Amino acid sequence: MSARILIVEDEIFVAMNLEAILEDLGYEPVGIAPDLGTAEEYIGAPIDLALVDLNLRDGLTGPEIGKRLGANGVTVLFITANPRLLGDGIAGAVGVLTKPTDENTVKAAVDYALGVRHGRPVEKPAALRLFG
Repeated sequence: MSARILIVEDEIFVAMNLEAILEDLGYEPVGIAPDLGTAEEYIGAPIDLALVDLNLRDGLTGPEIGKRLGANGVTVLFITANPRLLGDGIAGAVGVLTKPTDENTVKAAVDYALGVRHGRPVEKPAALRLFG
């Protein structure tokens, strides 16, 4: 079974690009959430990983979304142009990628996050800043 991944991103072209990358890699994108209200609809759903931007349609709600998803057992990977806003990290989140990024970097970071989730030994991608 492929991993189920939620994309939390308000820029539709960025979100659709991530969705296409994930599908090409054999993962199952479960949806695109452009704001807190939409993301809340996915809380409690069977999701393995969430790719979360910080500044969304309703403001700087990405950190709160990441906390809520993490508290519900979802592995969280932030992808943002403003990584310093996360400080030392957020509970439940693996780390952060800085935008803009490319397909290979996204693949490496997603593989890493899912490997950590499933307890597999994985090598940290150079572009990924880990938390904790």
